[in-house]
Amino acid sequence: MATSSPDQDQTQCKLPSLPLAITPIILTLMLLGLQIFYFGDFTPHIPLALGLAITSLVGLKLGLKWADIEKGMLHVVSLALPSIAVLICVGMIIGTWIASGTVPTLIYYGLTLLSPHIFLAAAMLLCSVVSLALGTSWGTVGTVGLALMGIGSGFGIPMYWTAGAVVSGSFFGDKMSPLSDTTNLSPAVTGTDVFSHIKNMVPTTLPAMLIAFVIYLVAGFMMIKAGHVSFGQIGQVTQSLQQHFVISPWLLAPAAIVIFLAVKRMPPIPSLFAGVLAGGATAMIAQGASLHDVFSFASSGYNIHTSVDTVNSLLNRGGIQSMMWTVSLILIALSFGGALEKTRCLEAIITAIVNKVSKFAQLQTAAAVASMATNLVAGDPYLSIALPGRMFAPAYRGIKYSTLNLSRALEEGGTLISPLVPWNAGGAFVISALGLGISQGHFENLLYIPLSFACWLSPLTGILFANLGIFSPKATREERKAWRDNDELIAVVDGID
Repeated sequence: MATSSPDQDQTQCKLPSLPLAITPIILTLMLLGLQIFYFGDFTPHIPLALGLAITSLVGLKLGLKWADIEKGMLHVVSLALPSIAVLICVGMIIGTWIASGTVPTLIYYGLTLLSPHIFLAAAMLLCSVVSLALGTSWGTVGTVGLALMGIGSGFGIPMYWTAGAVVSGSFFGDKMSPLSDTTNLSPAVTGTDVFSHIKNMVPTTLPAMLIAFVIYLVAGFMMIKAGHVSFGQIGQVTQSLQQHFVISPWLLAPAAIVIFLAVKRMPPIPSLFAGVLAGGATAMIAQGASLHDVFSFASSGYNIHTSVDTVNSLLNRGGIQSMMWTVSLILIALSFGGALEKTRCLEAIITAIVNKVSKFAQLQTAAAVASMATNLVAGDPYLSIALPGRMFAPAYRGIKYSTLNLSRALEEGGTLISPLVPWNAGGAFVISALGLGISQGHFENLLYIPLSFACWLSPLTGILFANLGIFSPKATREERKAWRDNDELIAVVDGID
């Protein structure tokens, strides 16, 4: 490889030993366990901040200066700033779309047109389609997903079941959409192209989605049979919505504008902000809100008091301020992940794993698990794709298997597991946007994690196929030639340096 610049050499510490590398991770996980399970307080900010401090001490022991560690932290945080901007836009969308009547209209028509029997399965499919078109799981969760949570609540379906279906569909679309950032990052890291990467994910994604669809379908019928769905509550919710909002198909215009811009391949942040402007204008025109009201809804969220508690809990939310708990958690978690990367702790662990595996099935399993574990400890889906991708790619080339296998493992362990880790950027966003209330002690809502079937079935299917030796392509002649050409180019660059 090309030699590093002098500046890079000055900030590069030696690779830590495996015991030293895992020390800050184990201590941080212990602190998280103490906070969550012993104290019963789901506020992971301080344990992660202490983990950051412990990792920084490890970095100082390895010869880094604080400025070097700080640079590593800020680098990872800077990579996630577009995602934080999306988070802020979604907060504004939630507040303005409720005030405009867009979300109430979606809930109203969902309760009157959808059957409770098929609701969960339909929710998963709807989120899949929208996320595939938008190329963003976060945008789907915060818009269509929010409305589906309202519909599910109106049916009397537990929040965690609806959230599981929303997450399964939304992150499936993110994984398979050529517009998604992670779907483009995975092949870029492993040296493959995005459409070959998407095609290679179909064999594991399709069975996972089909199994999840069947489970949601059966669960819907079982809930009806058990009498969990309250049809009287449906009537109360729809009547309350009609009393307090103008309900009309025209009020779906803000959502239609966002989808149209996404189909036209506009960047996600301008597209979502256009949805904020459209929601604010609709609130003023259709619902009689003032401009100052719209500013308040976008900043602090919507507030309504009706005689139906379900409607109150559904619609009293949104705004930028509602996302600040999540933003602060993401910033701390990403800083922790950046410090782990800068101190090379993650690299040391992954290198130890790579050196222990030689067969393809072991390698594929290790790559998927490494990506999941990076998601768990570093809190960043981007880092969970980029770092294992760099570490594992040479091992795939060494046994002449296509790095398409690696890009699939990274996507499944990175994109799909992200929303299942509550202190991860993806998990923190899901909890905040869907109003799961984990920070208020409603730990039962964490059941959305095992109920997001498609998210964890897909990596398990990939590991199963690798061990069975099916849907695991070997490197083609063209791919091997590209590797050789790249190695020759690197050798030339090294010679020039």
